[in-house]
Amino acid sequence: MPGWRIGLVVVGVIGLAACSQDTPAPVPVETELPEELATPSATGTPTDIGADVAGATPMEERVATLGLLNKRNNSSQDIELRPGESRRIGDIVIRLQACERTAPWEMQRETGAFVQVSVQDRGTSDFRRIFSGWLFESSPSLNVVEHPIYDVWVKDCAMSFPGDE
Repeated sequence: MPGWRIGLVVVGVIGLAACSQDTPAPVPVETELPEELATPSATGTPTDIGADVAGATPMEERVATLGLLNKRNNSSQDIELRPGESRRIGDIVIRLQACERTAPWEMQRETGAFVQVSVQDRGTSDFRRIFSGWLFESSPSLNVVEHPIYDVWVKDCAMSFPGDE
């Protein structure tokens, strides 16, 4: 019998020997969640990462700075929005749902915003959503607003944490 088959037989015998006919004691199951898990965050939104840090800026008070580039006429501008706000500029509408940045004591610094972008198609009055997702300042190629005329990116998210200067 080859060596690997002997090894399989030995493992199988050891495994069967470990089995017994005794029924294991039942494991107690908690029916209630611990208090810290049962209560939602202050805003109740999973995107509000800073809500679990006491003293962090609430989501509704944050301000995101987004860049908008119109490739057709080579004009760019900064847009400041609060979460829940939207702005129409020509035939584009940009809506900010949330913005975040990592705490100053974290090693990997990151700033991001959840943005929705809609564009009005030529000859119609309807807007078509071309992007909905997170945009990141340090990784603009991670999630890209793909449109032949417009480019949108995150520049900043103004918020504070305890101990910020």
